[in-house]
Amino acid sequence: MSAKENVAVGQLLELLESRYALRVLWALKDGHPQTFRLLQDSIGSITPNTLNTRIKELRAAGLLGHGGDGYTVTTLGADLLKRLNDLQAFAGKWAVSQTKASAVKKT
Repeated sequence: MSAKENVAVGQLLELLESRYALRVLWALKDGHPQTFRLLQDSIGSITPNTLNTRIKELRAAGLLGHGGDGYTVTTLGADLLKRLNDLQAFAGKWAVSQTKASAVKKT
C-alpha cells in the first residue's frame, strides 16, 4: 500500500472511530430517509449534540446527505456500507464464539 493510500485509510478510520459515526451510517443502511428525531431513536443513547456533530462530520466527508424527507447515505456512503455488509455476518459468528467461550470459562 502506498503512503497516499495509508493516509486515506487513516483519515477514514479516524472519521469512523468517532463515537457513534458508524452507528449513524448503519441506521441509514436500508436507504430510507430519517429525520433527526427518528435517527436519534434508531441509534439509541446518542445525545442530540453528539448526533448533530456526527451528522456534520459525515456530511462534510460526503457520506451523508439531507433532503426534504431527512438524512440518507450518499452514493459514497452506500458504497462504504456495502463494503461493511459482511460485518453483520461476522458479528453473528463472533457472538456465538463469545457465548461458547463464556460457557467454557464457567465450567
